[in-house]
Amino acid sequence: MNETRAIISQLLRNIGSSKEVDQYLKQFSEVESAKFAVIKVRGDIIRDDLESLCSALTFLYRVALYPIVVHGSGAQLDAALAAEGVPLETRDGRRVVDAATLRVARRVTTALNHDLVDALERMGTRARAIPAGVFRAERIEALGYHGHVTGVDADPIRAAIKSGHLPILSCVAESDEGQLLLVHARTATLELARAVGPAKIIFLTPEGGLTDDKGRLLRSFNLAEDYEWMMTQPFFSDSQRRKFAAMKALLDVLPHSSSIALTAPGLLPRELFTHRGSGTLIRRGEKVLCHEGGLGDVDVPRLKELLERGFGRQLVPDYFDKKGFYRVYVTESYRAAAILTMEGDLPYLDKFVVDEEAQGEGLAGSLWERLVEDNPRLFWRSRVDNTKINPWYFSRAEGSLRDGRWVVFWYGLEGFAAVQDAIAKALAMPASLEAAPAPEAS
Repeated sequence: MNETRAIISQLLRNIGSSKEVDQYLKQFSEVESAKFAVIKVRGDIIRDDLESLCSALTFLYRVALYPIVVHGSGAQLDAALAAEGVPLETRDGRRVVDAATLRVARRVTTALNHDLVDALERMGTRARAIPAGVFRAERIEALGYHGHVTGVDADPIRAAIKSGHLPILSCVAESDEGQLLLVHARTATLELARAVGPAKIIFLTPEGGLTDDKGRLLRSFNLAEDYEWMMTQPFFSDSQRRKFAAMKALLDVLPHSSSIALTAPGLLPRELFTHRGSGTLIRRGEKVLCHEGGLGDVDVPRLKELLERGFGRQLVPDYFDKKGFYRVYVTESYRAAAILTMEGDLPYLDKFVVDEEAQGEGLAGSLWERLVEDNPRLFWRSRVDNTKINPWYFSRAEGSLRDGRWVVFWYGLEGFAAVQDAIAKALAMPASLEAAPAPEAS
C-alpha cells in the first residue's frame, strides 16, 4: 500500500496544478461510472511498459474513476504463433484466423488478460478479467475465424464496476451460433464506445500521439474544421486515414462533450487532468466563423446573450453601437465567441467567452487556435482575480504584466516599445461590462 501511495504522489506532482486536477476530478465524478472512459491498450504496451500502464490505471482507481480497459494481443500472438510454427497470413492488412491460429489466440489473450489483472492487483487495484462475453460478432468468411463486431453486452462491465473493479476486456467475441471469433482491438474499442457513450475514448500508444512529417506532436483536432485537412495530408498513411474516418463516425453519434485522445501510458493522467494535455486530442467540434470589419451578419442578440451569461454581468448599453469591431469570431452554435478591436495597428482581444455548458468540449482551444492563425500579434487583459481563466491565458501568452486590477497578456510583440504601448492601451480601456452589484447587507 505504501508503494501505491508513492506512485499516486509522484503522478500528482507530475500532472500540473492542483486546481486543474480538482476541476477535472469534479467534472469526471459527475459522469456515470461506466461512462467515464474506454481505454484501448496495445499488446506491445503490456509487454514493454506494463509498470507505467498499471501505475496510471491505479491512479484513476484511487481517485474513484473506473475506466473500461480493452487490450489487444497482437505482439504476443505473433510471438506465440512463430514459436509454434503457425504461419501468419494476412489479407488486405487483416489477420487470417484459421483453426490453429484461433487455438493459440484463445490461450494467449486469456493469459494476457489475467496477467494485466494480476499486475493491477499487485498495486492494490481491484480488477476483473473479462476475457470474453462482451462482444458479439459475425464471422468474416474470407478471414476464417476473424469477426466483425455486431453488438455489445455491457452487463459484465457494469457488474465489475458496481463491485468496485476495473473491467479488463480481451478482444474475443462470440457469434450467434456460439463460435468464438477474434476481433480487431481498435474496432472493438470503437463499438464499445458507441454502446457505452463515454466521456473519453483513449488509445494508448508508445508514440504518445500523432505527429506531422517533421515529427512534431499534433496536439488537437477539431473535426468540424480539420477533418478534410487530416484526410489529405501525405504524412498520414491510408491506415491512419481509415482510423480518422472511424473516429469521426463515432464522435458524430456521441455527445458533443465526448472526445478521443492518443497518448502514452505514463502520460495518461496528464492527458486527463490538465488543460494542455499530453498527446493528441480529437473532438467533433464546431466550425469557427469569422466576421471581418464589423458585426455584418452576426446574430447580435445571441452574441449579447452569450457574453452576458458567460461573464455573469450586463454589457454597457452602447457596447454594440460604439465599439469598433475588427473581427468577431463565433462558433456555429453561438456557444463560444471572441471579439477583437483594432487599437492603432495592433489587434486587441476585447472578449473571449465559452458557454459554461460547452466547457470541456474543446471549443476554447479551437477558437484560440483560429485567433493565433489569423492574428500573429495580439494583446488583451483579464482581471487579477479571474483565477479560472488566467492560468489558461498564462500558458498561451508570450508575456504578461500584473498591474493593480488587471493582468495584461500579449504574444507576437517585438521590442520593449511595442510591449509598453500595448500595456498602456490595455490598462486605459474603458469598462465594457456594468459594475457587479454590491452584496446585500446581512
